Amino acid sequence: MTPQQYNLLYAIYAWTNALVVIMAGFLSDKLGNQFGVLLSSSQCVLGSSLFALGSHFKGTPYLLPLMLTGRLLFGSGNGSLTIVQNRITAFWFKGKELALAFGLTLTFSRLGSVLNFFLTQRFEEKYGLQWTLWGGALLCVLSFLSAIVVSKLDKIGVKQLGLDGAIQEESSKVRFQGVKLLSLRYWLLVLSIMFFYNGIFPFVADASKFIQDKYGGYSQKEAAYIAGAVYDSSLVLSAGAGFLIDYVGLRGIFIVSCAVLSLPAFGLLAFSYVNPLVSTIWLGITYSFASPSMWPSIPLVIPQATLGTAMGLASSIHMLGVGVSNLVIGQILGTKSSETKIPLWRWQRMMFFILANTITCIITSVLLNIVDYRQGGILNKTTKRSEQAKKNSDEEIPIIVEEEQTENVAAEEITPHSINS
Repeated sequence: MTPQQYNLLYAIYAWTNALVVIMAGFLSDKLGNQFGVLLSSSQCVLGSSLFALGSHFKGTPYLLPLMLTGRLLFGSGNGSLTIVQNRITAFWFKGKELALAFGLTLTFSRLGSVLNFFLTQRFEEKYGLQWTLWGGALLCVLSFLSAIVVSKLDKIGVKQLGLDGAIQEESSKVRFQGVKLLSLRYWLLVLSIMFFYNGIFPFVADASKFIQDKYGGYSQKEAAYIAGAVYDSSLVLSAGAGFLIDYVGLRGIFIVSCAVLSLPAFGLLAFSYVNPLVSTIWLGITYSFASPSMWPSIPLVIPQATLGTAMGLASSIHMLGVGVSNLVIGQILGTKSSETKIPLWRWQRMMFFILANTITCIITSVLLNIVDYRQGGILNKTTKRSEQAKKNSDEEIPIIVEEEQTENVAAEEITPHSINS
């Protein structure tokens, strides 16, 4: 397999993921969590199995088509599964420990990445590539079994609360054209997420090479460990950050603060020779607080009935933004060989691009706070006042309903917390 074909396997996963999540979110809103979680997890199983099967056709024309098809299915399922997971989490924890719940899901996601980093290569060296790929497919089977359990628990819980009929009625009214009714706060929040991640993810992707070229004296393995400190920090801190955000509130302030505090870290990397580990840990801390403050804010500014669609749209815009940023940075760095040392002036231009995205994130997040303040300040209410503010805010947010209904229809949020209160 050529380097171009190898990179195509990553590209088809990323772009499919970005395009499919919008429809996946809409289908989850329309057909329910059980349909979404089982369909998505089964796609992951089928995709990973086809990818592993392709490894048995090495040296034949069937290798690349099988693997590409597998990656396409896996990308479709994995992105969709994240949307359904967020939808279920938001439903059961809205008005309670929402940021903590999102922080825990991020922690386990990062734990999987860390375990993959440490264990996959060793497993491959001992058992070979084919068994390693089938091991990945087996993990997807375990994910599918977990999805069955989650879907059953979700269905039983909704039935016990007597919400199944109301949820079905809301789902029947959902229309994709209703995205035009999503509020300005939602769009500013999505832009803040995109521009923040446009700085973090593309930097981490090239950080190992950047550290070797600029600082010198680091092996590839050492540079990779330093770059990985961003995700290692988030693995340790995300759950605690989510708990703190739930306890304090002030989500809008946290979003602005994370963007502002990322600037010095990128500035040190761009203009100084301070140990890069300082900056990567620093970025890991801001990333740990950004994710539990940004993503759990989406359910607060939209109705529950359209959460899947809104989450899918936000994820798609975020991933497309990161994809475009990676392409721009690739053009800035301007090399086709990973062995060639890239001039420092090119790296500095890359850092300028990342700083520009971070500054834009600050602008959009400040505007988000201004708009939120004018519309009741749901994002920046302290914990004691958040619940009452959310109830008042819900009356102003329209559910996406049949076309003949107007935007003046008030949304009655249906959540376990609203029933208990």
